[in-house]
Amino acid sequence: MGVSTSEPDQGIAVITADFPPVNALPVQGWYDLAAAVRAAGRDPAVRCVVLTAEGRGFNAGVDIKEMQRDTAAGGHGALIGANRGCAEAFSAVYECEVPVVAAVHGFCLGGGIGLVGNADAIVASDDATFGLPELDRGALGAATHLARLVPQHLMRALYYTSRTATAAELQAHGSVWKVVPRAELRDAARDLAHEIAQKDGFLLRLAKAALNGIDPVDVRRSYRFEQGFTFEANLSGVADRVRDTFGAPGGTPTKGA
Repeated sequence: MGVSTSEPDQGIAVITADFPPVNALPVQGWYDLAAAVRAAGRDPAVRCVVLTAEGRGFNAGVDIKEMQRDTAAGGHGALIGANRGCAEAFSAVYECEVPVVAAVHGFCLGGGIGLVGNADAIVASDDATFGLPELDRGALGAATHLARLVPQHLMRALYYTSRTATAAELQAHGSVWKVVPRAELRDAARDLAHEIAQKDGFLLRLAKAALNGIDPVDVRRSYRFEQGFTFEANLSGVADRVRDTFGAPGGTPTKGA
């Protein structure tokens, strides 16, 4: 359980998140993931990173229950920690010195969108779904990253409705490289990583820096701007009111976190 790194193939580091039951990461989990990605990127022997997960889905966002416990005790430490931890993990993926391939299965929600939206390529299983149920969770954020996966108007409709898009739909928009049966996901992601890792390591690092440098949006600044509204929602009390319906009978549908 937690974050682990393996190197099954030369030049490839596989970073795996495992936080049962649904990979909703606690505050420390986001920081651990960021540290693992940055360490892999700094390793001169690594030319590509594969980001994957164990369990029912790739990522269900932040640990809402951790936040509820902290709020009940009269604090905002978990909220601030989640904001900073998510920003750090998303930035680590984006700023990783080598390309990052996300291997996505099952649900990819909330913070999961931040991770894959900042990845260089996405390989997904045919059961994968992507979405931002933030408005159902009393939060805002990661529209910055969803906008990297789908066109603007679709991003807004998905955001306002908390609906999800399938891997096949994202592939049609050009943001998913390949969709495969779930049993073939790890191999497909490693195949792409292996192809990337055949390039010269120094040139790959230059290419990653160059592509980041021509991005039209500063993703870190844009996401932190969004998070300011999340904090405002919490100060107003509306976030707690919405969040308290999480998992409650007759409450907001529990599509993710």
